[in-house]
Amino acid sequence: MDLDLSGRHALVCGASQGIGRACAIELAALGANVTVLARREEALRALAGELPRTHVSQKHGFLAADGGDTTALRAQVEALAAGAPVHILVNNSGGPPPGPVAGAQIDAFLDAYRKHLLANHVLAEAVTPGMRALGYGRIVNIISTSVKEPIAGLGVSNTTRWAVASWAKTLATELAPFGITVNNVLPGSTRTPRIEQIVQTRAQKSGASVEDTQHAMETEIPMRRFADPAEVAAAVAFLASPAAGYITGINLPVDGGRTRSL
Repeated sequence: MDLDLSGRHALVCGASQGIGRACAIELAALGANVTVLARREEALRALAGELPRTHVSQKHGFLAADGGDTTALRAQVEALAAGAPVHILVNNSGGPPPGPVAGAQIDAFLDAYRKHLLANHVLAEAVTPGMRALGYGRIVNIISTSVKEPIAGLGVSNTTRWAVASWAKTLATELAPFGITVNNVLPGSTRTPRIEQIVQTRAQKSGASVEDTQHAMETEIPMRRFADPAEVAAAVAFLASPAAGYITGINLPVDGGRTRSL
């Protein structure tokens, strides 16, 4: 199986922590030159210096950018791609705050769409010309299992994730003739700051302890535990590799069996 990413350039978004950070580490371990993108420059600088290097020519860098400022984001990534064409794009951003969809404010939807759907689109538009010229492209979107089954208490997030999945499926069809694949990875509950926020919110609403709330959530998962970010990153790395060249337009749950639908 060809998982070698030597000579490939990967742009990993939301890389300062959690799943994004794990993806950057995994792609670098497979030989890719990795540029990590997020808002916190200091954290990115440290991560770029810590990423694995499997060969002497491997280089890593960082790009401090705000996904909510799509105009600046596009200009920054276009400049990056002009100097070092991007072969692999990992779209990843922290989810919207928890809460029901009933009563959600319009601004909450607009903010979520801008940071997820529109930011993903801007990033893809910035890097796909280079992918077309190279005849190799991998776009992997980190979304959520709510694409399969809406998650209670995540109304704005559920709505936004579905929009991203539909965008990705449409884009996959359009880019397939150029050797560019577009796929979605759907993490279940994963040990990240995001899941800590969700656990705390549920605990506050129910009056239960954080420990009991987390245990109850874990018992709903057939594997009886939350995922490690590295387990999600492994799926992303496979879809980014030459081995996955004939896989496009899919939603891949990495959820320990939590999703009950096919």
